[in-house]
Amino acid sequence: MKLTKTILILFVCLIASAFTMEIAEGYQVGDVIEDFKLKNIDDTMVSLSDYKEAKGFVIIFTCNQCPYSVVNEDRIIALDLKYKILGYPVIAINPNDPRASKGDGFEDMKVRASEKGFTFPYLFDEGQNVYPKFGATKTPHVYIVSKSGMNVEYIGAIDNSSRKPEAVTEKYVEDALDALLAGKKLVKTKTRAIGCSIKVF
Repeated sequence: MKLTKTILILFVCLIASAFTMEIAEGYQVGDVIEDFKLKNIDDTMVSLSDYKEAKGFVIIFTCNQCPYSVVNEDRIIALDLKYKILGYPVIAINPNDPRASKGDGFEDMKVRASEKGFTFPYLFDEGQNVYPKFGATKTPHVYIVSKSGMNVEYIGAIDNSSRKPEAVTEKYVEDALDALLAGKKLVKTKTRAIGCSIKVF
């Protein structure tokens, strides 16, 4: 009986880890992404194909409640203001299931965006169908995508100081965008995203 129970537990753990690995893999640098259509906080549906003049996108999985996301909000706004006019707008996506993360519901997103003065779309991944395709595991988690070919150019963190903006010495996303705009090869295409785990119900 004990042996059967042990085998059953091991089997469940293996299945669970297999699903976790599948979700965590997602897109890699160089992969072509699929477009998506998600609801924005202004109640419109937004997809990447709506941005006719864009050169690419800074897609950031973020949320209302994670301390790492909150401390990065001003940096995300600054990125959008600087690079949107250069062809790389920020597209923020909340991947959390609000049943598992109180305060991350769609109406809560509207309030947070208004309070902070978000300058970018803040989309709700209702049903959590988009973030697994990307392989996002944290909030925040950044993906830079070029419009031509819809290829992933960079995956990871915004910079090298997830909690303290005053301690930033390397701006990963800005460096990648500056290289893309100059037609140069990216020095770093992948860094470790640091933040809260994406919440599922």
